[in-house]
Amino acid sequence: MTSKEIRQKWLDFFASKGHLVVESKSLIPVNDPSLLWINSGVATLKDYFSGKKIPPAKRLTNSQKSIRTNDIENVGVTARHHTFFEMLGNFSIGDYFKKEAIAFGYEFIFDVLKLDKQRIYITYYSEDKDTYNYWIQNGIDPSHMIKGTRDTNFWDVGQGPCGPDTEIFYDRGEKYDKRGIELLKNDIENDRYIEIWNIVFSQFNNDGENNYTDLATKNIDTGAGLERIVSIMQNAPTNFDTDLFLPIIHEVEKLTTLKYDIDNYFRKDPKQTKINTYFKIIADHMRASVNAINDGVLPSNVGRGYIIRRLIRRSYRAGLALG
Repeated sequence: MTSKEIRQKWLDFFASKGHLVVESKSLIPVNDPSLLWINSGVATLKDYFSGKKIPPAKRLTNSQKSIRTNDIENVGVTARHHTFFEMLGNFSIGDYFKKEAIAFGYEFIFDVLKLDKQRIYITYYSEDKDTYNYWIQNGIDPSHMIKGTRDTNFWDVGQGPCGPDTEIFYDRGEKYDKRGIELLKNDIENDRYIEIWNIVFSQFNNDGENNYTDLATKNIDTGAGLERIVSIMQNAPTNFDTDLFLPIIHEVEKLTTLKYDIDNYFRKDPKQTKINTYFKIIADHMRASVNAINDGVLPSNVGRGYIIRRLIRRSYRAGLALG
């Protein structure tokens, strides 16, 4: 499947489940001084979840363009760090809850994407027995259910709505890491088990003092990384080796005698690894810069403009390194 097909299948699937398709909003937050950039699918919907605004529907779905800049130095070095990315989301505001959200996740993964059931693993909060039972009822093997802790599977920002979550992982096999399920059980960073989807069950309110009360309306907030799903569906070693990035990389190749080498992920030749990193930096940063400039951010000395200028400068340096 192409990235366009996957994005459309997501929106079409949730539309068929009664969700209103919300178009991707600008990367510049509106009336939200707490955010420099829109950094997730739910960021543009916060007023609906807080009750400030009445949502256009109780079930919403989107593919929201986002920017995160806290890991700029890792971009191009790792398989999955980006500044610009798309977050696929489905949201329930006081409508369905755990049972339906899990059923939707199961159906999309196995009936729409047709992923191999043996390669899917699910994490859940250890005290959340309902979530465990719903996954088992849908057909997940109990041996593929991984018990998580407060740190790994409870979404809490210190004050406001919070709750347990469940994450869906895809096992890419031994060629990515000889170690097995202990990677997931011990929450060890790896390239084998890839988190593709997180469902947050927003059911409590934290008063800021860690006193929890039930929310009047329980909500579902999910995020699935488009780039990660595309890399799995296209059997790509990294997110950069997909149709979201390769067209940019191939254009850059026309400007240099050096070549990008997908197979070097496994070969790990140090010189080629550096070359690949420069290509990845340019592909990621140009994608982010073009989308930000399109939404009205111009390079400057301050705020968002400074970040875009920094991304362009990093691309420029990578270009010099590629000759």
